[in-house]
Amino acid sequence: MSVISHHAALIYTMVMVSAADNEMTDAEMRTMGETINFLPVFADYQSSLMTDTVASCADLLDEDDGLESVFELIKDALPGKLRETAYALACDVVAVDGEAHQEELRMLEMIRHELRIDRLTAAAIERGARARFATM
Repeated sequence: MSVISHHAALIYTMVMVSAADNEMTDAEMRTMGETINFLPVFADYQSSLMTDTVASCADLLDEDDGLESVFELIKDALPGKLRETAYALACDVVAVDGEAHQEELRMLEMIRHELRIDRLTAAAIERGARARFATM
């Protein structure tokens, strides 16, 4: 299995949660693009690679044991200090549609577990995402 960059690992995390309900919405894709263009962690990432990175993750997820393979790639590529960032980005992708589907919530739970994000930290990150994407 090849090694991916920390940028790709963060994008893979967003793709996993977006694809969890078998639909990657325009809002989710837009949020991923805005995230990549805005956050300092992506300052040295070529945003033109996003489409290929998303497609690469989607292809891996379609394989047998794809989910496990993607998790291994993410865990190998992410330093500890970016694991909460990955979880926060995944929460933002879920929150952007205004409602979380059961499949997305399950995927968030799996991400939290795989990245070893404690429950209290996860709850704070989730609440922050709800607050950022709240509408009237």
